[in-house]
Amino acid sequence: MLFSTPTQFAVLALCLVAGWLFGLASHPGGKKWKERYRTQEAEFKTTREGLTTRDARIKELERERERDEALRHRGTAPATTAAVGTAAAATAASSSTSRGGGFFGWGRDNLSRIHGIDEPTEQALRAEGIKTYAAIEALKPADEAALEDRLGFGRGRIAQQQWREQAAMLREGHDDEHSRRWA
Repeated sequence: MLFSTPTQFAVLALCLVAGWLFGLASHPGGKKWKERYRTQEAEFKTTREGLTTRDARIKELERERERDEALRHRGTAPATTAAVGTAAAATAASSSTSRGGGFFGWGRDNLSRIHGIDEPTEQALRAEGIKTYAAIEALKPADEAALEDRLGFGRGRIAQQQWREQAAMLREGHDDEHSRRWA
């Protein structure tokens, strides 16, 4: 009978341990996995660095664009508003961007923040070409009356709800004062 004495069991255990140690010694030690890990880590590092430089460049370009549009708006909006009617004024005013326009909302403001403008009214205003607070500010009384007629509002609603004043406050960044006054 095989392995019947304690000595035989000890020798069997010793052989198993020796075989295990020999297997560990002859194994490559996970070098290929460590090398793959280091390679992958280096690739991720270069990708992260590329993303960081890309994000910095995007922010720089956005600041440049805002500066250019602010200069263009200051230089052309008064002459355009004085010389031409509502369409030109709305177009020139809509070229200015707002804070937080975002990727899909460049050149648009959240007009529903103005008391008296709900979501359907905001969509109708956008269809009319009025997308920014500056465009609402540029409206003249005659333009307001024509807009009220096209949107189906009663006469004087825009002036009564003070859309131009609210738009000016929001465009200038006086959010707290606006929320206190028209809450």
